[in-house]
Amino acid sequence: MRVALTVWENRISPLFDSARSLFIVEVENGKVLRKYYEPFNSDVPFSKPAKLSDLGVQVLVCGAVSESLANMVEAQGIRTVPFVAGEVNRVLDAYLKGILSDPDFRMPGWEKRYGVKNQTDGKNG
Repeated sequence: MRVALTVWENRISPLFDSARSLFIVEVENGKVLRKYYEPFNSDVPFSKPAKLSDLGVQVLVCGAVSESLANMVEAQGIRTVPFVAGEVNRVLDAYLKGILSDPDFRMPGWEKRYGVKNQTDGKNG
């Protein structure tokens, strides 16, 4: 499985729509096989879902995301785990352990706007 995390200064990028870098992680049976950074620059935000698909991404972990782009990403068959915050390696570790729904990894205001919702289902690879 290939997981992409949007990155800004070693943290999850606060807005998918303007993210400029991806941390790509290949996971098999809960183990990391490969990790690398991939440029995600684009003057056309609507090209980002196609780029994720071209990279073979199956899961996107990101901060806030506009509804239109979230719909486009999901239309590519990519599961989105939005409104995540934190240092990239800690977020990746939490994803692999299936605990990304912990409030420590949620953007401020998440509970008030969306309620506590488990975005991971324990099927992380």
